[in-house]
Amino acid sequence: MRSLLYIFILLVLTGCSLSSAPPRVLDEAQRLMQSDPSAALSKLNSVDVSEFRDSATMARWALLYSEAMVANRLSAPTDTIVNIAIDYYGRRNITDEFRKASHLKALIRAGENRDSLAAALYLQKEKEFLLYKERVKRETFMYGGIVALLIAFGVIVWMRQRMKMQALQNENLMAEASGLKQLIESGKEDINRLETKLHRLIENRFALIDSLCQTYYETQGTKTERKAIIDKVKIEIESVRTDSLSEMERIVNDCMDSLLVKVKEYYPAIRTEDYQLLVYLASGLSTRTISFLMRETVDVIYKRKSRLKARLKNYVEPACPKIMSIF
Repeated sequence: MRSLLYIFILLVLTGCSLSSAPPRVLDEAQRLMQSDPSAALSKLNSVDVSEFRDSATMARWALLYSEAMVANRLSAPTDTIVNIAIDYYGRRNITDEFRKASHLKALIRAGENRDSLAAALYLQKEKEFLLYKERVKRETFMYGGIVALLIAFGVIVWMRQRMKMQALQNENLMAEASGLKQLIESGKEDINRLETKLHRLIENRFALIDSLCQTYYETQGTKTERKAIIDKVKIEIESVRTDSLSEMERIVNDCMDSLLVKVKEYYPAIRTEDYQLLVYLASGLSTRTISFLMRETVDVIYKRKSRLKARLKNYVEPACPKIMSIF
């Protein structure tokens, strides 16, 4: 396809180089028209009309040729050549040349000198003009074909580029789909982990209820009933105080987007007691429950909550606004 472009450029350059020679001959013939019309006609007959590259040069030659015929008092056998100038200048509204050509048409048919050699040369120029028309027609088809090929080439290039862009978009969509699939799978794993923890918590809760019910059943109607239940509750509470903090911490991190991990990251100087209080708050325990687990009064817990909230607001909230939601 690139070679077709080079051929097209070569044809244009060749056409420009060939079209530069006839105008010089026409200029010489025009200069000789007044002083030596016979030499001017010879100049015009020496030009191969079939090699002209444009209709403007052809029309100028036809006008000068008709003028030379009239200047030499020669009669033309037909109106073909002068009609070339009349048609060209008439279509383009070039008034002066059109009037001149129309006037020459009337004079050239009225000439009395019927020279056989001049007539033969005239008919030869008619044939060359017909050859010119055929060549122009072929070149028009050829140039049209080249233009069509170039347009087709441009369309092909555009379509290929568009297909590449579409392929890139498809790859991006596939990558996004793959990423979403991984996120979904990761989400499923998180959900399964949370479900496991939830089932474990429910089992523990049911186990606690079952244990309390068993204790109540075994001691029902006896004097030690209340004491046994109280002791059992104390044991369970002590178990929560001593053994369940790490489990509660893991559950909070899993359910609240690693909230406690971020607190340690942005506020590493947090005290152990304050961190324990934060775990209980994030777990949703009430103030009374927290006071019982931490062996502090309710008033003390309220004060510690207020101080902890102020510290977290300064150190953690700018990077993790969700931290304030637990208070």
